[in-house]
Amino acid sequence: MTDHPCSIALPRRRSLLKLGLGLGLTVPAALALSPAARAATFPARPITLIVPFPAGGATDTQMRALAVAASRELGQSVVIANRPGAGGTLGPAAMAHSAAPDGYTVSVVVGTLFRYPFLQQVNYDPVQDFTYIACMTAYSYGIVVRQDAPWKTLDELIAHTRANPEKISYGATGAGGSGRIAIERLSRLTGTRFNFIPYKGAAEETTALLGGHIQMVADAGWGPMIDTGRARLLAIIGDARAKRVPEVPTMTELGYPIVATNPVGIAGPKGMDPKTVAALQKAFHRAARDPEYNRALETADQPHMLMDSAAYTEFAVKQVAEEKRFVAELGLKTQ
Repeated sequence: MTDHPCSIALPRRRSLLKLGLGLGLTVPAALALSPAARAATFPARPITLIVPFPAGGATDTQMRALAVAASRELGQSVVIANRPGAGGTLGPAAMAHSAAPDGYTVSVVVGTLFRYPFLQQVNYDPVQDFTYIACMTAYSYGIVVRQDAPWKTLDELIAHTRANPEKISYGATGAGGSGRIAIERLSRLTGTRFNFIPYKGAAEETTALLGGHIQMVADAGWGPMIDTGRARLLAIIGDARAKRVPEVPTMTELGYPIVATNPVGIAGPKGMDPKTVAALQKAFHRAARDPEYNRALETADQPHMLMDSAAYTEFAVKQVAEEKRFVAELGLKTQ
């Protein structure tokens, strides 16, 4: 005769409890584990990686490849959740306020996270509200027009814009993104006035450019448009020419000393256990060797920019101070 569940003898119930803990089952005693004990068994379930841009863009493509490789390293799935908005700051800011610091929800962070507090009112502190886990890469910015555009060089575009102020509309990610700031600086250097249209990410900008809604894009993620012959790259907004299109000059070479840099890394909420941080950092940096991930970087002409948690945290603190100074010099505001 089979025992009723409520009639299990006490010693047998203790044995089942031990078995349940051993298998990682959800039982009340498991909730009493200390943060250190939970970190020692990390990860025990899938991890959510927030991508703060729309699906289909360069960052989304790269992070999906990275997530697959990191899943193999961690032995648990890394699941992408797209949370676009506010120049790539909406997703990480929401994570900082709502996610537990247990490593199961982390976010991609980009340089606008350090800049936006000096452009508009935000609900986060870029130094105090995040645990910086690992820096991975950096965007490669360029000025792109459609292949059938009449301008073959940046100087031709500038001359046209000077004669037709605010007639050339361009897209960039967010009102405080690096692409927008680069064009703002170019406008001041050349006495031109462009019409700025903000977008949530490269996928939307590409659609707008190819559909004729804007005439120029100043952003990263231009590789696929160039590869398919649908767009022309006029200049690199970086300190070196792009490997994939070495014939295209930098803006500095053209006489406009403008360089846009934007690191891409992974962060969690403040207060994460150092062991959990170390496990994630190790997994993501090992995943950076993955061929699919590297192909995604190469498509966007992005380099590796690997920093561990300590170096990335130090970099973030310095970058916040640098962005504060830079925004003050330009006198920029988005609101």
